[in-house]
Amino acid sequence: MSANPSPVKVAVAADFLTAFSKIPRKQQSKVLDFVNKFRMDPSRSGINYEKIQKAKDPSLRSVRIDQAYRGIVLKPETGNVYVLLWVDHHDDAYKWAENKLYSIHPETGGLQVIDVETQETPPAQEPQPALEAQDYLFAALSEADLLKAGVPEPLLPIVRQLKTIDDLDKVAQQFPEEAYEALFFLASGYSLEEVLRELVRAEPQEPVDQSDYATALDNPDSKRRFFVVENELELAAMLNAPLEKWRVFLHPAQRSLVERDWNGPVRVLGGAGTGKTVVAMHRAKWLAEKRYPSEKDRILFTTFTRNLAADIKANLGKICSAETLRRIEVVNLDKWVTDFLKQNGYEYEIDYGNRTEPLWKKALELAPPELTLPASFFREEWEAVVQQQGIGTFAEYLTASRVGRGVRLSRKDRKPVWQVFEEYRLLLNEKGLREPDDAMQDARMILQSKGQILSYRAIIVDEAQDMGMQAFGLIRQMIPGGDQQNDIFIVGDAHQRIYRRKVVLSRTGIHVTGRSRKLRINYRTTEETRRWAVGLLEGIHVDDLDGKQDDQKGYKSLLHGASPTVRNFASFEEEVKFIADYLHRLKGEDVPLAEVCLVARTNNLVEQYRSTLHEKGMETYHIRRSEAEDRRAPGIRLATMHRVKGLEFDRVIIAGVNDGVIPNQKSADGSADPAVRSDIEQGERALLYVASTRARKEVLVTSFGGPSPFLAKL
Repeated sequence: MSANPSPVKVAVAADFLTAFSKIPRKQQSKVLDFVNKFRMDPSRSGINYEKIQKAKDPSLRSVRIDQAYRGIVLKPETGNVYVLLWVDHHDDAYKWAENKLYSIHPETGGLQVIDVETQETPPAQEPQPALEAQDYLFAALSEADLLKAGVPEPLLPIVRQLKTIDDLDKVAQQFPEEAYEALFFLASGYSLEEVLRELVRAEPQEPVDQSDYATALDNPDSKRRFFVVENELELAAMLNAPLEKWRVFLHPAQRSLVERDWNGPVRVLGGAGTGKTVVAMHRAKWLAEKRYPSEKDRILFTTFTRNLAADIKANLGKICSAETLRRIEVVNLDKWVTDFLKQNGYEYEIDYGNRTEPLWKKALELAPPELTLPASFFREEWEAVVQQQGIGTFAEYLTASRVGRGVRLSRKDRKPVWQVFEEYRLLLNEKGLREPDDAMQDARMILQSKGQILSYRAIIVDEAQDMGMQAFGLIRQMIPGGDQQNDIFIVGDAHQRIYRRKVVLSRTGIHVTGRSRKLRINYRTTEETRRWAVGLLEGIHVDDLDGKQDDQKGYKSLLHGASPTVRNFASFEEEVKFIADYLHRLKGEDVPLAEVCLVARTNNLVEQYRSTLHEKGMETYHIRRSEAEDRRAPGIRLATMHRVKGLEFDRVIIAGVNDGVIPNQKSADGSADPAVRSDIEQGERALLYVASTRARKEVLVTSFGGPSPFLAKL
């Protein structure tokens, strides 16, 4: 009796989605129809495989979509694997396929593609006596080491002639992503062992079978560019949004964070564009489907602002079924606290400044004049010391740590200072009001007194750098009892901290030692934009959310393009005319203006640009604070710098980057404490960093009058 044939595997390449997105909509429907039939049975008689005569790879075949369009398929000689690689007009499809070579790497086991046409070994040069072997970038590595790093064997001669990282960048497009990443890390000073660990590449247990394409597709390196389609709904979702590749393609380092059981809280750091939020969303999906699938299980996905929560919920809906999404609660933390306290009969109203500000001014009347402390000192002391440490009595304040405060205060002087805080608390109680941090502390105390009353099996925290000590103290109490499997998953980046809240996770009972990871590859911006943005933060000390210093070693983009354009104009009118001309030019080139976002520092500035652009005939769409962006709505996007956090666009215009606007003069002059002023400046720089790193392709920075001093050294 013969053995059952191995099941058919049909995979879709990331390149196929790119090609699909570029063909006319009329043909897209035909492609979708073909792909559905192909997935059901790629061996059916109606699919006519034709050899590509000039193709370097004998496993490539063309398939007919209609009279004009062809698909390119990888159809190995043995096995039951089919991979959809490309779709294009007949001649263009054949031309694309001619120089592609697909093979399974003998060391990594991943399915790689090499474009033979782009391979250009640098021309041999005359011998230079002064040039020693060690002057070459990878001279210390053997051929076996380079193969272990994932370099395809045909590209070894190119690697051997590289002398600098700039040389490596020039040939980056010739290498599979994992090979280039490995070479970049090696050139940056990482050891081979560290690189393999960084890329989550395990030593193969047995020799790689270079004819086993089914196993190769399960390799983590393969999964970053090939996706095995399991059902029709999955396929339709991919083709309905072919450029949203984050839905299905994950870097091995990302996948290793998502699909793993962790024995306690996890902290994930990473620069802008490294996919932290993507990892967090896939983590929520994986936990809901693979670890906590019960009807009663709940996962909390929380972030700092309402608009980010709305965006995340909309994006989770793109990767989760309705049933899975129903069990993932997505809410910003302030909203969660408000709802929880109401459900528990809370007697106070949470206020965000409108009603508490007069009470604060009244309490300040008790400020001791003999200490000659400015009014700003008391507010900063209240927020940074009293609220962050949850101090309720003078005895606690007397012994409280003031590390990080720039204005010295003796213990003797704390008594008259405390009188201001005590008076403020009395006034808050009289009016039945609480500030958000105090409300978080009250919510934590309720949870402490009632025990485990919540149904959350796991909590995912996004944009952790913008949350403070009380926030994380509350999050720890939501799943009490200390470290538990898969309990808390935190992603953040203090380089993007745009609010003056800091946290030391270990002091809130969240211990991440041994469970901290870092993402280093930027998939959103060009390397030129990344370098410009990183330059804004040069020389600034940045923490790692747990009391130590963070850095951006190894932070790198794989994409290249134009450097950001920076222009200054004599007047607002000249600046807006330049912006309008730029937008009209893009429109004339059939660039969708919905993929362009104009960003400004304040709502007032945004409104000024909106009004003037309307007068010049430009359609606009304002991205609101409390709702997700409607990607179907036409018009250039308009938003504040705070609002664009978590979003991305093809092109970003950062307008009105004027002296006095960035840094915001009112914020910069609002404190006499040098430590606070330093934090304010860092936050203002972070706003520019965040805004510029929203762009996938192009950044335009404009100003009128005097430009921001932050632009001077760039």
